[in-house]
Amino acid sequence: MALKLIANYSKRLGLPGYSSHQFSVCVETEISNIDDVAGESSRLYDTLQKSVDEEIQNTGFVPDQGYGISEQAPAKVSRSSIPPTNGMGDTGSNGHSNGAGWHCSDKQRDLILNLVGQHGLEKQDIENLSHEMFGAAVKGLNKLQASGLIDRILEEHGGRSHAPRRNGGPPRQRQYSNGGSR
Repeated sequence: MALKLIANYSKRLGLPGYSSHQFSVCVETEISNIDDVAGESSRLYDTLQKSVDEEIQNTGFVPDQGYGISEQAPAKVSRSSIPPTNGMGDTGSNGHSNGAGWHCSDKQRDLILNLVGQHGLEKQDIENLSHEMFGAAVKGLNKLQASGLIDRILEEHGGRSHAPRRNGGPPRQRQYSNGGSR
């Protein structure tokens, strides 16, 4: 009676820019004697490991640090150097203005706009804050950046940050793409 022996070897390597790549090999073989399991397993493992290690050295495309971010944030932007804009713009029924979409999620867009409306904030002030924090317009923020902007608005104008913290500790520091923290 033949016995099936299935071996799998996989390796994942981290790459720059929060990227990674993985390679996996799976082999199925038959052995005729149960006493051969240990030796055959060891041989298969060595063979698969060598094969994966040889192949994984070819990383292929590795994205640079700013890959996938539509606007690169400059190191530091002062509020006075920001040219005046028409703000976040009035939104139509679909949540977009002039056909230009937001890069964050719809829920984040709605929350930002609701916070501006509920707290009577000037849209230009929020635009300036966005430029100060990320060097980008509010509509150009990705999800992580929009989350940071929302946290900052809530810290400065009321919301979650005024509720007592469950663990009693200080708020955690957030790191932003321009190197600043809050």
